[in-house]
Order: sequence, then structure tokens, then C-alpha cells
Amino acid sequence: MNFWEFLGSRHQQLLADAYQHASAVFQCMVVATLIGVLIGVLTYRSDWAGNLATLGTSTILTIPSLAMIGLLIPIVGLGVPPTVTALTLYGLLPIVRNSIVGLRGVDPALVDAAKGIGMSRAARLLRVELPLAWPPILTGIRVSTQMLMGIAAIAAYASGPGLGNEIFRGIASLGSENALNLVLAGTLGIIVLALLFDAAYVLLGRLTIPRGIRV
Repeated sequence: MNFWEFLGSRHQQLLADAYQHASAVFQCMVVATLIGVLIGVLTYRSDWAGNLATLGTSTILTIPSLAMIGLLIPIVGLGVPPTVTALTLYGLLPIVRNSIVGLRGVDPALVDAAKGIGMSRAARLLRVELPLAWPPILTGIRVSTQMLMGIAAIAAYASGPGLGNEIFRGIASLGSENALNLVLAGTLGIIVLALLFDAAYVLLGRLTIPRGIRV
């Protein structure tokens, strides 16, 4: 059976796995973005706090994904919980780092002007600083998403959802007729999803970043 025949015979399962993969990454990115931006907001004004936040999230990223999931299984069990926890933790570093960089890069004169017209601290943050810091934050989100697309495949080790199941089935059945097809289908599916997500982020950037800021 060639690759295209294999895709035709298993397209329903592949589509289901692709949906689960994309859904897991998307949901984890939403949580990681909220947590990462919050950490950035809380730490960007202090050098030591910002460095600590960056160091902490970068340390998490150095833990091998298999080891991370293996450590989480005794705590949260198999399936979705270790997948969501691991992906959320891995997605923090680029968002935290870019949030801090973006917020620190806002022109102090603009913040002072907003303060001069009577804006509260929260209003300045929400209406001036975060919108101006949004381009680097969005870049951090894009980088995190690309990382998590690949890392999510390891979730199959813990009976997690996604295209990693196809890859692991193929590896487990090396030498059989469809082993290579399974690995190739899972890998190409992840690549296609990553490209689609990145295209969506490009569109989101065009819709949410004013032309003057993009330039």
C-alpha cells in the first residue's frame, strides 16, 4: 500500500487525531498566553524579577519532554492532564520573555502623557502599554505554538491525544507494511497544522496591529 492509498484508508482517524492535536495546542496556548502575559506584567518593571521570571521559564524548557511527561504521570495520571500541563509549561518562555521585552520597550513619554491626562495605572497598562507591546507578544505566541506542535506529539507516550499516536504506532511496528506510512502521516500532519496556525497568526497580526506599529 503506497502512502496515498494509506491516507485514503485512514483519513477519518487522521482527521480526528489532527483535530485533537490542534485543539490541545490551541487550548494550552490560550492558558500559556494568559499566564505568560500576567507574569510579564508583574515583573517587567523590576530587573531582578524579570530575570527571575525568564530564568524560571527557561529552566522548565530545558527539561526533556519525555521526562516531563513521565514525572507528571504519577501526579496527574495518564491522558489529557499531563499533556495539558506539560504543553502549558513549555509554552511560557517565549511569551514571558517577549512580554517583558515588549512592555519595557514602550516609550516612557507615551506612558507619561497618558498619566498626565489622568489615566489610572490599570488604564495605562490596558490602553497604552499592552497594545504597544502586542507585536512582540504575538511573536512570542507564534514561537511557542510552533514548539508545542512538535512537543505535543510526545503526549502519545502518556496516552494523550493527537497525531503523536500515529507516530508512536509506526515506531512500535517498525518492519511492518504501514510503519513508515504511519510515521510519515503523523509528521506531515503536524507540519501542516503548524503552517496553518502560523498563517492564522499572520492574519491576526494584520487585524490587530496598526500599520504604523507594523512598519
